[in-house]
Amino acid sequence: MTTAATPLFPVPETRARTGRRAVERPRWERPALAGLLIATAALLLWDLGSSGYANSFYSAAAQAGSESWKAFFFGSSDAGNSITVDKPPAALWPMMLSVRLFGLGSWQILVPQALMGVGTTAVLYAAVCRQFGPGAALLSGAAFALTPVAALMFRFNNPDALLTLLLTVTVYCVLRALDGARTRWLVWAGVAVGFAFLTKTLQAFVILPPLALLYAVCAPTRLRRRLGQLLLAGLAMVAAGGWWVAIVELWPASSRPYIGGSQNNSFLELTLGYNGLGRINGNETGSVGGGSRTGGAAAYGLPEGAMGGPGGRAGGGGWGETGIDRLFAGNIGGQISWLLPAALVLLVAGLVVTWRARRATDSLDGMARAAFLAWGGSLLITAIVFSYMQGIFHEYYTVALAPFVAALIGMGVAVLWEERGSAAAAITLSGTLALTAVWSYVLLGRATGYLPWLRWAVLVGGLLAAAALPFAARAGRRMLPAVAALGVAAALAGPLAYCLTTVNTGHTGSIVTAGPAVAGGRGGPGGMMGGFRGIPGGLPQGGPGSQGGQPGAGQPGAALPGGGLPGGGPSQGGTAPGPGTAGARDGGRGGARTGGGPGGAGGLLNGARVGAEAKAALTTDADEYTWAAATIGSQNAAGYQLASGAPVMALGGFNGSDPSPTLEQFKAYVRAGKIHWFIGQGGTTGGPGTGEGGARMGGGPGGGTSSEIENWVTAGFKKSTVGGATFYDLTAPTS
Repeated sequence: MTTAATPLFPVPETRARTGRRAVERPRWERPALAGLLIATAALLLWDLGSSGYANSFYSAAAQAGSESWKAFFFGSSDAGNSITVDKPPAALWPMMLSVRLFGLGSWQILVPQALMGVGTTAVLYAAVCRQFGPGAALLSGAAFALTPVAALMFRFNNPDALLTLLLTVTVYCVLRALDGARTRWLVWAGVAVGFAFLTKTLQAFVILPPLALLYAVCAPTRLRRRLGQLLLAGLAMVAAGGWWVAIVELWPASSRPYIGGSQNNSFLELTLGYNGLGRINGNETGSVGGGSRTGGAAAYGLPEGAMGGPGGRAGGGGWGETGIDRLFAGNIGGQISWLLPAALVLLVAGLVVTWRARRATDSLDGMARAAFLAWGGSLLITAIVFSYMQGIFHEYYTVALAPFVAALIGMGVAVLWEERGSAAAAITLSGTLALTAVWSYVLLGRATGYLPWLRWAVLVGGLLAAAALPFAARAGRRMLPAVAALGVAAALAGPLAYCLTTVNTGHTGSIVTAGPAVAGGRGGPGGMMGGFRGIPGGLPQGGPGSQGGQPGAGQPGAALPGGGLPGGGPSQGGTAPGPGTAGARDGGRGGARTGGGPGGAGGLLNGARVGAEAKAALTTDADEYTWAAATIGSQNAAGYQLASGAPVMALGGFNGSDPSPTLEQFKAYVRAGKIHWFIGQGGTTGGPGTGEGGARMGGGPGGGTSSEIENWVTAGFKKSTVGGATFYDLTAPTS
């Protein structure tokens, strides 16, 4: 029972003499925090090995870095250091160290990601608790942990997990700096942003404008000192993120790996182009997506607009229709938007309640308002960028929004709860709960046949709690907590169901999504885009461990000839599974085989399936060569590398479109005896140089050096079929 001594949302109190904040900590706080972190860890670690190597692109790099310190530093795709991944390497370093210490396997790669999720929950709790108390912090932590896209990405090995942790640390440090104008904390914020840049380049800078403006206006010190502190934080950011860039740019190009994703072997070009402004304006030279001005779906043998968004709409280049509703529409809504409408309402309400505070943050109301501005500003600017970016956009990018949404939920509920004696506050809180229940009902209805009883339970329970909330305070102390508990349960039941579905599903490949398959969305769990324009019904959704067994999954539809995208298809299957992994071996129940192409060929979105015969060929005398094999595309190479443990050169990088190596460089490698095999992309279908159905990869946007190499190899070297794949022996020329 809630009493005056143990309020539902205990808030900090200010000591009049020192101005410091002291929270009256209830006895339940530490056990509750421990329970939150343990539950978060259990959620993220549950059946973690079902995803095998997850994104084999990054898993292969983790393997390479565990064997070569040079590959570790540069983030190379292979231990021979032919080319890097198309991101800076900070997100790879924890995985590389884990594999170096504990060996190669699914858990060794993915456990660091799960621990980052627990760390993010802890940092979020600490940030919210300082101004709003443990009750608000627990609610924020629970809301974050139960965000479906967070449950997905902290069990996956893309860079977004570390990025989200560092963004949360950044906001936390800025809030600590605002509390007394502390230079040290602002400098730490700059360091966090610098490492976030080394994780996912310019996305780290998206939240800087609102945070810098907030500090410049609200820090409780004179303007000159504020500006000096911001300058120091900027220098710390440049130092933390720039040291690696400077070394890479100054390192002789001839003795380092090629910078994957760039067209001129330059990390700065990669940062400002393909991974930077290109994501905003869609001008992404070397990209496979329809948003590229230089290629798109046609370059890969797909129908025009095939890389489009839900229903084939093309308003956002080739990555879905842009607009203010992007984060709520289609499959994206189920990833992040369960509590997003409530967060926006609570942001406004929180600012209204705290606006009476002075500009400076030397009062509780001032710090509370600063917290709303920090988390709310970060949410709004990130949401706007995601909503209108014309370039590559995947649903899982929205994990960056999760801590911002969760913080606003906990803070907003706490503020309105304290003000519930006011009719306006009570009505706002009640209306926010009703809005959340209705929106959850809508989102649950998008997955055909998915737990139909739950959507009605959420709707009825949420509306009942919303209606009773304004009157519960007058009905007695026992009634109030019961109504609050019903409201929280109704708000979190939908995302909880999506999270449980997500953690019970193996996810592999390049494009993954949380929750069940959504009709008209861009793929199901881990699936590629379901709304392919010109392909009736889209691609079949499924894959190993996918929602094929769930109602609404595995939607029937016509596949591309041969079974999907070039050598791939929906990203849910086909990668070489990690030890003890049942997933990623066969197609899902949706009717499509979704991994590599026939004969073990891999492709654009997933690694190759590698049989015993191919593995034996790669490992035979592998120590005598720098690379056991070469093949087009990083995912294709990753499958063979992970299966054999031997370095495999990825010609053309991720998309097969990077001009690395050139034909002359490749010839020199062959003459020097550095490469044993060339693995053709086609097996029994399409012939050499093609993916499934004849869709060509090597000649994609940004150049055709991969195709030139392939043509040279096929014309001059002995070929054989190994486990259904075409192998060319580069030590056995035909003439």
